[in-house]
Amino acid sequence: MIENLVGLYETVNYKKDTQMRLQINDWYENFPPHWHTPFELIMPIKSTYTVRCCNTEYILQEGETIIICPGIIHELFSPPEGVRIVFQPAISQLPFQELDLIISRISPAVVISEKETPKIHDRIRQLMLEIQEEYFSSLPYAESAVYSKFLEILVLAGRHYLNAAHPNLKAPQQTRQKYMEKFLFICNHINEHFAEPLTLENTAAMAGFSKYHFSRLFRQYTDTTFYKYLNQKRIAHAKQLLLDNDLPVLEIAFQCGFSNLSSFLRMFKLLTGYTPSELRKMYRGDF
Repeated sequence: MIENLVGLYETVNYKKDTQMRLQINDWYENFPPHWHTPFELIMPIKSTYTVRCCNTEYILQEGETIIICPGIIHELFSPPEGVRIVFQPAISQLPFQELDLIISRISPAVVISEKETPKIHDRIRQLMLEIQEEYFSSLPYAESAVYSKFLEILVLAGRHYLNAAHPNLKAPQQTRQKYMEKFLFICNHINEHFAEPLTLENTAAMAGFSKYHFSRLFRQYTDTTFYKYLNQKRIAHAKQLLLDNDLPVLEIAFQCGFSNLSSFLRMFKLLTGYTPSELRKMYRGDF
């Protein structure tokens, strides 16, 4: 069962004195739609396991790993018999700039399987087993060891999906590194200033590119458009603000960078599938 669920929002009970939780789950129990702030990685070690998020159903086979990004509403369905590793690490422990670029590549969720990702499947499977071993050990610096292995999983997945999306990148390594650093700066700027009236033209000029060249490069490095990335950040913040029942929806819209309520409502519905009022009721459990 989900221990702390209010509406759709789960507060994860981390292991004492850590910012992570790992369970060996053998329960014959389904979990209703919910979301939480940490990542969630699930790997069946006996039988299958079914995950549904963003209108897509994933049936995991033994040894396959699904990476569910923070803030994604998902459901879990268990077979009558089975065992799986469920690992939830907090993103607050990951203060590095490239995280947003990786999340934009793998959001809302990706499955690491031998068929679809053969080059990284075996290593990620091994890392999940090593994470399990470290988590339950009494060794010093176990949390650091676990996070180092989790970071390797993120890097492997991020690089795989970057290369899969753009297999024919011709730019020299030095140029690619320069662009990567520039777009890390741009993403960080958006993350910090999403509530301001950012535009494609002004952001491109700040980066030193034409609007058209910037748009192409932004999609290449983030796998999404500038405005979709910006609106995803705004709506993610709005979802957090909706947990405060006393804050009017109009005020939330303004705090998230929208100049009018209708634009906010339209974008919120487009990205979440719900209106702000509907999601707030679900947070409270008022279905």
